[in-house]
Amino acid sequence: MTRFILVVMCVFWPALAEAQDEGFADWLADFRPRLVESGASAGTVSAMLDGLEPDLSAIERDRDQPEFVRPLWQYLDIAASDLRVRNGADQMAARRGMLTTIENRFGVDYEILVAIWGLESSYGAIQGDRDVVRSLATLAWEGRRRSWAEAQLIAVGHMIDNGYARREELFGSWAGAMGQTQFIPETYLRRGADFDGDGRIDIWANVGDALSSSANLLSEAGWSQDAPVVVEVVLPEGFDLTSWNPSSARMTAEWSMRGITRADGEAWPADYLMQASRLNLPSGLRGPAFLTFPNFQALMRYNNSTSYGIGVWLLSQRFSGEFSIRGDWPEDDPPITRSQTLALQQGLIDLGYDPGAPDGMFGPNTRRALMSFQRDRGYAVDGYAGRIMYDQVMSAVAASAGQ
Repeated sequence: MTRFILVVMCVFWPALAEAQDEGFADWLADFRPRLVESGASAGTVSAMLDGLEPDLSAIERDRDQPEFVRPLWQYLDIAASDLRVRNGADQMAARRGMLTTIENRFGVDYEILVAIWGLESSYGAIQGDRDVVRSLATLAWEGRRRSWAEAQLIAVGHMIDNGYARREELFGSWAGAMGQTQFIPETYLRRGADFDGDGRIDIWANVGDALSSSANLLSEAGWSQDAPVVVEVVLPEGFDLTSWNPSSARMTAEWSMRGITRADGEAWPADYLMQASRLNLPSGLRGPAFLTFPNFQALMRYNNSTSYGIGVWLLSQRFSGEFSIRGDWPEDDPPITRSQTLALQQGLIDLGYDPGAPDGMFGPNTRRALMSFQRDRGYAVDGYAGRIMYDQVMSAVAASAGQ
């Protein structure tokens, strides 16, 4: 049997590899004239595409959704670790003048920029070692995000022709993110900023250019200097969540009138009260609660992840000294896995709710469906997909099926 399998593999895998090579060659032949039409020079087109082969590991990474979801409290332990705090503090001490100049030029607090730098590349130490052109070409050929990947490749052509980067420098992540602050090519062209005025935006080796580019992105996303980003809060006993929508903002003064207080016990500053903020319960009602302000939404333009935004904020706060989240995390109620999310979505459908097509990804539609289930069944309407609520949905499905 083993010998038969080996024979089949010997026949099958070369044929599969040949089919893949032919398919990539077809895509390459189709894309090459469109890269030329975009304005890329003949030399740049040749440098980018001649001899290019697909990197199948990029497809594996793109399709792979880890089964287990890291709880936010574990993510934050890494994002704002003592080592990351120390290294960031050292960078700030060594580059205070440059950071102050960037802050004044773009109106973005430099502690936030250093925190982004720390999370994106460990202060430039880990920028990725993948050929960006090869990775993007592979993703374009694979097809799931073809339009996006081809647009990035066209942006790469403009980068090379404009002298912003040389072909041999274009290394980064498997998804095409580059440099010390991990910009994709289109974002680089739109938001990249030349700190030292040398005519080149070098986000790979020039820290000033990398951080100025991040500052420019946040500035254009609406960042307000010295304004709040996140405030940990405490909800009053019996706080009514039935009309709460995590995507809707209210004036902080209204949250205050409803009994929400700062977790540090301090009074609300007057300027905070006059700003709109959103109530965020990333680990449910039993975990820490936060009000997130417009600056947090600007961070979402950098990386649309609540965990990332809270991680950047927490790291930036820790640079100034001892700082921690005061609320207790529900470690007995971790977030559910991808396969459990898929089962949860199907269960909600079976119960008459609409989470959208089951895909194992816990997005806004699934959250709304879960909140409707919680509201109808008398649970706290926090939209948190932890193991406890998963069990409640599965029990309801079983009970419904047994009727």
